[in-house]
Amino acid sequence: MKTNIDHTDPAKDMNPARGNGGETHQRADDDAKALTTQQGVVIADNQNSLKAGSRGPSLLEDFVLREKINHFDHERIPERIVHARGSAAHGYFELTESLEEYTTAKILTETGKQTPLFTRFSTVAGNKGSKDTPRDVRGFSVKIYTEEGNWDIVGNNMPIFFIQDAMKFPDLVHAVKPEPDRGFPQAASAHDTFWDFVSLSPETMHNVIWLMSDRAIPRSFSMMEGFGIHSYRLLDKDGKSTFVRFHWKPVAGVQSLTWDEAVKISGADPDYNRRDMFEAINNEMYPEWEFGVQLFTEEEANEFPFDHLDATKLIPEELVPVKIIGKMVLNRNPDNFFAETEQVAFCPSHLPPGIDFSNDPLLQGRLFSYLDTQLSRLGSPNFAQIPINAPKCPFANNQQDGHMQMQVPKTRVLYEPQSLDPTRPRESVKKGFESFHEQLDDGVKGRVRAESFADHYSQPRMFYRSQTPEEQAHIASAYAFELGKVDTAHVRARVLSHLINIDEDLADRVATALGMELPEATEPAAPVQDMDISKPLQTIGRTPISLKGRLVGILVAQDSSHEQVKRFEDAVKKQGGMVKIVAPSKEVELDDGTRVQADERIAGAPSVFFDAIVSIIMPEQAKKLAQDSATLDWFTDAYAHCKAIAYCGATEEFILSKLPVEKDKFVTPLAELDSFVENAKSRLWEREPKVRDLA
Repeated sequence: MKTNIDHTDPAKDMNPARGNGGETHQRADDDAKALTTQQGVVIADNQNSLKAGSRGPSLLEDFVLREKINHFDHERIPERIVHARGSAAHGYFELTESLEEYTTAKILTETGKQTPLFTRFSTVAGNKGSKDTPRDVRGFSVKIYTEEGNWDIVGNNMPIFFIQDAMKFPDLVHAVKPEPDRGFPQAASAHDTFWDFVSLSPETMHNVIWLMSDRAIPRSFSMMEGFGIHSYRLLDKDGKSTFVRFHWKPVAGVQSLTWDEAVKISGADPDYNRRDMFEAINNEMYPEWEFGVQLFTEEEANEFPFDHLDATKLIPEELVPVKIIGKMVLNRNPDNFFAETEQVAFCPSHLPPGIDFSNDPLLQGRLFSYLDTQLSRLGSPNFAQIPINAPKCPFANNQQDGHMQMQVPKTRVLYEPQSLDPTRPRESVKKGFESFHEQLDDGVKGRVRAESFADHYSQPRMFYRSQTPEEQAHIASAYAFELGKVDTAHVRARVLSHLINIDEDLADRVATALGMELPEATEPAAPVQDMDISKPLQTIGRTPISLKGRLVGILVAQDSSHEQVKRFEDAVKKQGGMVKIVAPSKEVELDDGTRVQADERIAGAPSVFFDAIVSIIMPEQAKKLAQDSATLDWFTDAYAHCKAIAYCGATEEFILSKLPVEKDKFVTPLAELDSFVENAKSRLWEREPKVRDLA
């Protein structure tokens, strides 16, 4: 709660002056930094271009104007084709348990060191200016600046992908992007071309059901899991290989929004997740993840009921447990969004000695694609010299020239072998990267997909049946919503024919919601297996009962009780939660004369921003707010989204009594502070069927 409100305007102390046209000039004195051109020439007037007379034409000789406009005209670079909408932060990686038995990579063998890293979270389908909260896969990419070179773990918040072979990636993206003849919808899969493509590509069914789950609308970046998706190899000092899959597990637990919240948040604050992470780091509530690995041998992989080289398959944790060996902490926001978040270049081909690739055909294609797209986006093969991309260990090579070359090689020799400069770098057998010496099979070269990739329904079935009843209802409702946006009847029917193979109850729920008859099931290319359910695939079922990372909104108005506000604020913060003060106006005087600055006005801070709400207002203010639609929505939305509500007597008399809010165990008076704090740690999901229709 901000009680020290400073209205002092620092602009008054920045040597302000008025120009002939009334424009504001701020002049640097001897102690202030002077504004200059890119060449270091000090600028005397940054408000007016050079003219032939006060009302005459501008002059071409005005190099200050030309440089400023020229740079402005070129300050945008091509956005990423996918993952354009991103947010990032700096932090560190710390290994807590060595994998020396499996790998020579120092980042995975030397415990206790804090290695700097940069992590970027993103949506996939939308453009750079789209919203944070669509139903979408989230990118989860980490660049670790190891002493043996950069290691990029380029993953998502889902452990699998839509396709099995990189050959299909352009088709997938073209299908989910805005339809080319109309340019919409933006950042959405709820349209004909996406569902047409996936319904004709059974391999997509597993990632599609994840997309229809709560995992596709995360509450915050700090409440997402991250996955490297593919199998990689770890190589020990003898060149022996062990397969590995990488996991990031949020300390705050996996938590999601409801679809209704996501829709409302996207209108009220399209930067919701970005702002949440920025403010958490500024408040020193640093997001943290545990780093884990699934380790397995080739012999063990051969016993799996699926092919681990198939990127549409996850490895259940019950089959191969995740071994926690380290942690990631994000503790510093970028200094400049463009220079760091926008220019960072992740490539799965960036990895240190001791780690290697598998033969996953999707991964193999990504090794080419990611490097190629950086050349297009950043304009030069020298993108690795941009500070956010540059390794922090020594590096030396014989590459030269090209756009934006920043290095100045002081040698006549940029080749090898050579004999003219003994100080130039040379290859190192001892330290160098070495690929796994794989014994290749004697199969015939050809464009062919392995028969072991043919089972497209068993894992989606496992995923759906592993969910809680609430999550299953959300999945069915998501399918119904998305297919309700599909105009082509045979596409809807085709999707239902796939859902029957996943789970007949799911198919029936979706068909009923759409008012459709169930079609014949699609003929599976391989027998569908009933795999054991896997609790780690749940979201609601694993949500921690905790206030850490959660945000509570406290509604105050003129003459609200300062003591009560402090009481709730202190109790929430003691449990690791955050608080924002919401009021009808930006500044409010409380009952003891304290003037506070609200974090948000209620008209701009709907309760979808908060995990729980408190109302501490006096009768006269409650009467006024009872006539305000934004205030009424504040309470009805919190109730509809199964959140905890604490209310004062005036709120109950003049507001709640007018609303369809039932006094269940999560709607409590201010006197029951402990109950509210405990309730605010979770949601009352049993309330949901009372407030909305679910498929």
